[in-house]
Amino acid sequence: MNRHVNKVELLAPAGNLEKLKMAVIYGADAVYAGGEEYGLRAQADNFSLEELGQGIDFAHRHGKKVYVTLNIIAHNQDMEGMREYIEKVALIGADAVIVSDPGVLVTVKEVCPEMTIHLSTQANTTNWKSALFWHHHGVKRIVMARELSLKEIAQIRGNLPDDAEIEAFVHGAMCISYSGRCLLSSFMASRDANRGKCAHPCRWKYYLVEEKRPGEYMPVYENDRGTFIFNSKDLCMIRHIPELVNAGISSFKIEGRMKSSYYVATVVKAYREAIDAYYNDPSSYKFNEEWYQEVCKASHREFTTGFYFNKAGMNDQIYNTSSYIRDYDFIGIVISYDDKTKTALVEQRNRFCKGDEIEVVNPGQPHFTQRVHWMKDLEGLEIESVPHPQMRFVMPFDKAVLPYAILRKKGK
Repeated sequence: MNRHVNKVELLAPAGNLEKLKMAVIYGADAVYAGGEEYGLRAQADNFSLEELGQGIDFAHRHGKKVYVTLNIIAHNQDMEGMREYIEKVALIGADAVIVSDPGVLVTVKEVCPEMTIHLSTQANTTNWKSALFWHHHGVKRIVMARELSLKEIAQIRGNLPDDAEIEAFVHGAMCISYSGRCLLSSFMASRDANRGKCAHPCRWKYYLVEEKRPGEYMPVYENDRGTFIFNSKDLCMIRHIPELVNAGISSFKIEGRMKSSYYVATVVKAYREAIDAYYNDPSSYKFNEEWYQEVCKASHREFTTGFYFNKAGMNDQIYNTSSYIRDYDFIGIVISYDDKTKTALVEQRNRFCKGDEIEVVNPGQPHFTQRVHWMKDLEGLEIESVPHPQMRFVMPFDKAVLPYAILRKKGK
């Protein structure tokens, strides 16, 4: 057992304010979020400073933390205005900032010396000497490169002081370039992945062209399975909570700031239950297959354990498609519930109809299945379906539901 007795943190992505709230409500201990500048997910909705302040306030009222990303690989022009931005992030109560660039690190320490600093996976920390270097320069938590095994992480942990923390990704999309340092997007789409604008060319379909035969596209195959030669499976370590804990990891990080609120809620809830079950009785812990089935109900690619147990190989890639597996549709979210009438105000997210069989996922509770008995619009008129995006309506439930409860339906 590792020497750190504190319970591991479950860290969730927050691409916008709704996703932040869903992560908090469904059991995350902390979330990481990007403002409109200096983060590595420029295509996410991201937060204005006002929204970020609202999100931090919401998280703090629930006893949770918010870490703000400043993890671009900064160029000269990126340093303009950074001091002012850091001051504002500190003023609205961010619990930490996530950096990858030494210049950004120095700026944070100059502007806000009391701010907690986490080092992004973009810094490619792969050995204990590097980790110790960053810790000596004021970094409290180091996010491991995704290319490390559990054995290597344990070795790094064993060479760090007790007040240093290690964070590692446990779930979500993988990158085919070392810890996300990729030039493909800049070269092929003029969008710099290291400054938050990745076009994800690793998911594109590739062909081979011979120099003297332009226009003749020959498919590239590996084991006769297809042409998506850079397309990685998604990471999933929910079956391996004890191994992750025993490696000395302080924070389990879920990838997905570009993913839906439904993805965030579903994956966070499953990992929350698995982590809590482990800490409730480590010696008798037994994995519950329902947790794995739950993460499979969120949009995902085939799963892999990445580099944690072996170096990633051909079986960790998907060669025949870049599509996601989507077995369930996110169809609605509960706004409020009336105990007397046993009805709820619901906001639609995908079309569904009277008579459909749906699953209801309550925060912190087991999900249940029921039929849609009836639905009424806000004028009290009965309706047969809910076709309009984010339309609000009223429907009955077989059991009590909570605000932020999710409605989902199995796809055809």
